Amino acid sequence: MSTLAVYVARDSVVHRLPAGAKLALLVLAAVGTLTLRRAWHVAVALLVIAVLYAAARIPWRTAVGQVRPLAWFVVALGAFQVAVAGWERAVVVVGGMLGLILLAALVSLTTRTTAIVDVMVRALQPLRRVGIDPERVGLLVALGIRSVAVIVELAGEVRQAQLARGASSSPLAFVAPLVVRTLRHADRLSDALVARGVDD
Repeated sequence: MSTLAVYVARDSVVHRLPAGAKLALLVLAAVGTLTLRRAWHVAVALLVIAVLYAAARIPWRTAVGQVRPLAWFVVALGAFQVAVAGWERAVVVVGGMLGLILLAALVSLTTRTTAIVDVMVRALQPLRRVGIDPERVGLLVALGIRSVAVIVELAGEVRQAQLARGASSSPLAFVAPLVVRTLRHADRLSDALVARGVDD
C-alpha cells in the first residue's frame, strides 16, 4: 500500500481543521512561496511544515514518502538551478517546491477525500449557471486524488516484477509496462463509470 497522500486517521488539531480552511491556507502558502528569496527563508518554511506534520502526528516515514517519487526530478532541478542561478537560488526553488508538495500532501493525509470534494462542489455551485456541473468536477477531483496513489502502487509492482525476473533496469523497460498497466486501470475505471451512468 502506498503512503502517498493516503488519509491517515489521527486525533489531532490539524485533522480537526475544516477542509475549506486547510485548502485556503494551502493557496495562501502557494502565494507565499513567491516571497521566498533567501535560503534561510526556505529553512524557516520547512521547519514550520515539520512542526505541522508533528502536530498532525504523521510518521516521518510517511512524510518522506510524499517526496520520494520526485527524488530524481528534484536532483535534476537543483543541479540546473545551481548551474544557471547559483546555489542559493537552487535552494529557494527546490525548497519552495518541496514545501508545497509536503503541504498539499499534509492536506490529503489529514483530510478525507469526501470532505475535500464537498468543499470544492460547494465552491463551484455559482458556476452551474454557465453549464458547469460541480458534482462532475468533484468526481474528477476525487478520481485524480485516488489515481495518484494507484499509479505509484502500479510503479512499485512493475519494479518488483523487474527485480524478480532480473530484467533490465533501463527506463524503457520500466515505463512501457507501467504505461500498459495504467491504461488497463483507466479502462476498468471507465467501464465502472459507464456502468454507473457516467457515460461521457
